[in-house]
Amino acid sequence: MLAYFLKVNVAIVLFYAFYRLFFYKDTFFGWRRTALLCFFAVSAAIPLLNIQTWITEQEPMVAMADLYASVVLPELTAGTEATPADWKSILSEYANIAYWGIAALLMIRLVMQLAGIIRLACRCRKVQIGNTNIHLLPKADGPFSFFHWIFIHPSSHTEEEFNEILTHEQTHARQWHSIDVIISELVCIFCWCNPFAWLMKREIRTNLEYMADARVLENGYDSKTYQYHLLGLSHQKAAATIYNSFNVLPLKKRIKMMNKKRTKEIGRTKYLMFLPLAALLMIVSNIEAVARTTKKIATEVIEAVDPKTEQPAPEVQDPQAAPQPDQHRGRRGGHAGGKEPGPDGAAGGHVPDGVRVPPRDHAGKLLQGPAHRGADHVGYGLD
Repeated sequence: MLAYFLKVNVAIVLFYAFYRLFFYKDTFFGWRRTALLCFFAVSAAIPLLNIQTWITEQEPMVAMADLYASVVLPELTAGTEATPADWKSILSEYANIAYWGIAALLMIRLVMQLAGIIRLACRCRKVQIGNTNIHLLPKADGPFSFFHWIFIHPSSHTEEEFNEILTHEQTHARQWHSIDVIISELVCIFCWCNPFAWLMKREIRTNLEYMADARVLENGYDSKTYQYHLLGLSHQKAAATIYNSFNVLPLKKRIKMMNKKRTKEIGRTKYLMFLPLAALLMIVSNIEAVARTTKKIATEVIEAVDPKTEQPAPEVQDPQAAPQPDQHRGRRGGHAGGKEPGPDGAAGGHVPDGVRVPPRDHAGKLLQGPAHRGADHVGYGLD
């Protein structure tokens, strides 16, 4: 779960940087909307896509996985058990509680805002203008829309302002811009600790206003008059923040974008660069998964060793230092084991097989008969 969470947030950071670098200043508002939603969708999907089998068949990627496992991942620690007083475990537990606690508070806030809009829709008087149902606000709050609900305080605007506002809010309603708003809110709830998720949410909201402003100008309304109307409504606010507001800030960006020269059509091709970036992130994610799997297997192999055999291995004696058996000391005056034969004609110790012992009499003297002559010259010998 932690690895998935980290991968999603890293992808959001990279996609936001990519957006600011290539898409931030163009006027392809529809393409930008699609790209921004794809950034969130791909960030959530990339860690779930499994191409590890293909990764393991590519030798360069296997080498990268091995390098990642040996350098980036923490070193293996075998045989170390976490104690109840381990500060890392305690810190991790409290961080987990804090994360989900804040996420729960943000979710409650979103639900309360949704409930507030529904309650307001039920209380407002409704009128139909053309094919559009309008909810008349009871007091002079700023106009806004939520899905197909449009909220306006008619007496606060001139007829021309009312028509501009209606065109603006109908664009939000017909193009389902509230879906983008809800998705960005949910992403910020679960990635609240990532500032780039909040920045991406702001870009989504601003781009939706660009789209609605562009539709107003396309319908023939004067650009300067419309901009002055926006400035006149900038002081009005509403209670909820998940609606599509006519006078959402910052107005300076909206006015600059309305006066900006349209981007050439050839510029649309740069949106195709999103595909190799997404593919690269998917490959990197699976390389990390392969490295983690390799590390896990190595850990299991080490832990499979019997923990009772933790005593040091016995020292292997050097063969050259080992005691050697007694060597035969020559044919004269020597005897295996270094002992002279006993009086009974046998060696005082063990006599090796095949060694002739000179015969002696009962007094222990060597026999000097002809049959035994030369025995003192032969000494000990091997058969």
